[in-house]
Amino acid sequence: MPLDIAAIVAPAHTAVVTSECQNSVVGRQSMLPELSAAAAQTVVPNGARLCAAARVAGTAVVHCVAGRRPDDRGSNSNARLFGAVLKAPVVPLLGTAATEVIDDFAQADSDLVLSRIHGLSPMAGTDLDPVLRNLGVSTIVVIGVSVNVAITNLVMDAVNNGYQTVLVRDAVAGVPASYADAVID
Repeated sequence: MPLDIAAIVAPAHTAVVTSECQNSVVGRQSMLPELSAAAAQTVVPNGARLCAAARVAGTAVVHCVAGRRPDDRGSNSNARLFGAVLKAPVVPLLGTAATEVIDDFAQADSDLVLSRIHGLSPMAGTDLDPVLRNLGVSTIVVIGVSVNVAITNLVMDAVNNGYQTVLVRDAVAGVPASYADAVID
């Protein structure tokens, strides 16, 4: 039986979920220049078009950003990645420009922005799952960064939570690109 993708991504029960498409990751204050450069080729232009099209179609757009508190309470310290964030020239403090959604995505009033101060997944231990369920979402369309960490975690968590999950290959990025391609394949 062929897959009916139109039914799976019907706007009434679908949300576009962006991962870490924020200034301190892929934007003007990026602390990850190699990832930001890769995202500039795919995630930024294609994600911007997808967010705009989703809004026109009446599909929910949910932006997931990662940040820290100024006192760092509640944030993980059990992986080198977390330590590297603290040493970066721009620390992604919640409520600052560093954790704002990139301008290219033209955040609309109808968009939801969810933040987290811990972990590597936009879904595990965050408000994302209950918010999506409250919106009546059963399918998520995943865009953003990075295939190395957050995107992979998001897709696995979404599938484990029972969502139909669509990964937009030309609107995600990881480094090196060959690794991201291998993970997706």
